[in-house]
Amino acid sequence: MTTIKKNIDTKGRETVMADSTKASPEQITYANLLFYGCWGSLALMAVTYAIYVFGLLDLYLPIPKVIELWSQSVGTYLREGNVPNGWGWLTLITHGDFINFLGIAILAGMTLVCFIPLAIAYAKKKDFLYFGIAIAEILILAFAASGIVGGGAH
Repeated sequence: MTTIKKNIDTKGRETVMADSTKASPEQITYANLLFYGCWGSLALMAVTYAIYVFGLLDLYLPIPKVIELWSQSVGTYLREGNVPNGWGWLTLITHGDFINFLGIAILAGMTLVCFIPLAIAYAKKKDFLYFGIAIAEILILAFAASGIVGGGAH
């Protein structure tokens, strides 16, 4: 659908422009998934933070131990706190100080999740260039999130 827009340029003259921009169904799907996924992740972070603050789940590391390790390096924290690195935090998800990682991980993974229906839609349309790009994005993001290529204290 094309609409006509009237604008005033910097010299006060009226200009007419055709606006023919329209988002594709794939773009709408991506945007909707990202929108609701991000808001859902933020809501989950708020809920898990409340669980932590109100002590509804036992902590893995007691507060005095966290205070003791606070000024130390990440490596020291992981070693002395007996905290697994990488995706190892998933084994501690039943503890109040680790359950809040869930919302963060979902939020960080939303782009990967959003590319899955895009790849399917492009495959159905036989748009193999965009299908290949979507699959490449999925593989690269999954590889990056896997922790195989790590840096820092990990």
